[in-house]
Formats: sequence, structure tokens, C-alpha cells
Amino acid sequence: MTFQRDTSLFDNQCVYPDKNMNKTNNHKITVGFPLMHLERGEKRSFLPDFVHSLEKCSADIYLEHGYGSGMELGESAYSDAAPSVTFVSNDEAYQQDIVLILRCPSDNHLQKLRPGSCLISMLHYATRPERVRLVRSLELESISLDSIKNDSGNRMIENFRAVAWNGLEAAFQTLQNTYPEPGFFSPDRQAIQITLLGAGALGAYTVKAAVHYGSIPLHEKLAQANVPGVIVTAVDYDITNHARIMRDLLSKTDILVDASARVDSTRPIIPNDWLAYLPIHAVILDLSVDPYQQKLGKNYTKGIEGIPQGNLDKFMLFPDDPAYAKIPDYVRKENRRNVVSCYSWPGIHPVECMQIYGQQLRPIIRTLLNQDGVKGISPNGRFFERAITRALLSNFGR
Repeated sequence: MTFQRDTSLFDNQCVYPDKNMNKTNNHKITVGFPLMHLERGEKRSFLPDFVHSLEKCSADIYLEHGYGSGMELGESAYSDAAPSVTFVSNDEAYQQDIVLILRCPSDNHLQKLRPGSCLISMLHYATRPERVRLVRSLELESISLDSIKNDSGNRMIENFRAVAWNGLEAAFQTLQNTYPEPGFFSPDRQAIQITLLGAGALGAYTVKAAVHYGSIPLHEKLAQANVPGVIVTAVDYDITNHARIMRDLLSKTDILVDASARVDSTRPIIPNDWLAYLPIHAVILDLSVDPYQQKLGKNYTKGIEGIPQGNLDKFMLFPDDPAYAKIPDYVRKENRRNVVSCYSWPGIHPVECMQIYGQQLRPIIRTLLNQDGVKGISPNGRFFERAITRALLSNFGR
């Protein structure tokens, strides 16, 4: 049996090195890279080598002035890697054929896109119905990075490892300050008990990060001192549906982790009443970071009811934190514990994060460019075309 070599799988070249090959016209696709004007802690930009790989596919690249500055990369880092790049205003970056930005822009920024252009971002169609409605009303096509999946249904653009390890590192830092006598670092303490909601892909990374305290150096330090380690109990719906079992489990929990992927996000997994059973020193870790929102006549809630939302500027939230005032009135929030939550866990280490996303995205964007944009993508095409097709807004809900 012979196999045809699919050059799109290789990272060092375009599928079609000749810029005129497979093109339906002479139009060069333009790609805009706006900055993410969000919290100060959001420093991520795609790295110069990623931009260079798109330039090799004969795309015209437009970067917003200051792109990469959050990671201490000057404009020269990008122009040295990709000499043809052009630095433009925020408005101009949004006016290109394809706009690539990791986190979804605000509604005001979305309205800067041209009708018929394509937005590529983490759009989370299933849990953001109002966003889907707005993007469609603006006559945009979009590719949701979290919806790009292989033929087996597995996400191709993800950094679950960073979500788990960064989140657990922060949770254990908090627990060190709250753990009762004889203290977190004492060989006489009990093993740390973690209750994990969710046993999917994120849950698997969470288990490994948890038993290593989210930090290899901390794990080695405690192990050398003969301090008892960590026990992780993973539970699914056939356990969480039983209040008696869950209340007993929660009463022994030091860290409660939500790494779930719920089908119905209008119902919490852990009602706020159940948080009263957690020990006072317990820490709640929000890895799923589902939103509270009232959309289309429905109330959406987090998997653990009544916990606040954090971000890169502030992800350790205490029971008296002002963030609780931002939780909608329809949500119960009487019972509180220390919470660790961040909308963008991978962003805590921005350069490492963008190296991973760049590696994962490179063949996706190259395929898009080599096919003359979204209109050239075939649902029955090669591997990456099929993956892109699954993430198109025009196919969502069909």
C-alpha cells in the first residue's frame, strides 16, 4: 500500500510554496493581529516565528502598534522575523480579511470587523449564545479555536496542561496560608484531599498536576521532608447527583476543583448550600471558568454555584472580596470559601503559552491561507480542512 505525502502536516513550509498555486485570483489575503485590550495581566501576543510562518504563505500581515510589548517584544522583533509586516492602528488591524486574536474581542471591537471577513478566536459558541447572535448579525464568518477538532472529536487548539498546572499552583499557594495546625508543611499533617469534578481531558491533566502540588519544586521539597502527599477523588454525575455522598465528601475536602464540561450550564454541579460542608480552610479552584449570564430567557451559572470570577490581574479571591458583588442576583452566594479563578489560566506564563498555541495553530492558518480563505475550505478536504470546517460559525447549530 502506498501513502500520499500530505505536506500540510509539516511545520517548515507552506502546502503551496508558489504563491500563485491553487489561487483562484490574484488577491493576497490580509491577516490582522489586534492586541487584546483587556486586563493589565493579559500580555499575550502571537510570537514572531508564528508571524513569519504566515508571511511565507504570501499573506499580507498587519500588526497593531505595540504588538508583543506585553512580553517585552519590540516591533523590530517582528519586522526582523517577517520583513513585510505592517504596523497599523487597532481599527486597521480589525479591517483585514482574517483577524486572529486569542481571546474574543469586546462587542465594540467586534463591530470594527468588515462584513464577510473571518474572525479567528476562542469564541465558545455553546456557552456564549449572545456572542453567536452578534457575530452572525454583523455578517461575519468565524472560526472558534476551541471548536477546532480532529476526526476523533478531540480539540486541537488547547493548553489544558497550563490550565491545570497554573491553577493548581495558585490553589496550593492559597492553601498554604489557610491550612490549620500542624500546618501545610508539617510531616504530621494529613494527606491533602482534592475532590475533582470532571474526568475528561482537562481532568486528566488536573490529576497529574494535583499530585505534584502544581509545582515540581514544591512536590520535591515536601516529599524529601516526608510530608504526606495528595489524594485526588474524581467524581462524575452519577456521584454528584447524590447529595448525601457529596456532602460527606465535601466535608473532607481541602481543594474542590471544577474541571467539568457540562452539557447543561443552567444547572450547577455543586449548589451553594453544599459549600457549607467544606472545611473553613478549603480552597475552591475554578478551572472550567464558565460564565454567569442571563441570555435568551435562561440563567447560566458556574459549575460551583456562588463563586466569583477572576482574571489575570486578580485570581485569588477571598470570602469578603468585592468580586462577590458582581455575581448576578439570581445566584446564591451565601456560603463562601477562598476561591482561585482565572478566565485565562495559560496566560500566567504568556511566552510559554503562545509557543504552544503557535505550534498548534500554524498548520491550521497555513491551510486556510493556501485555500484562499474560508470559502476554499472543503468539509471533505484534507485533515486540516475538515478540522476547520467543524469550527465554522456557519456550521454551528446545524
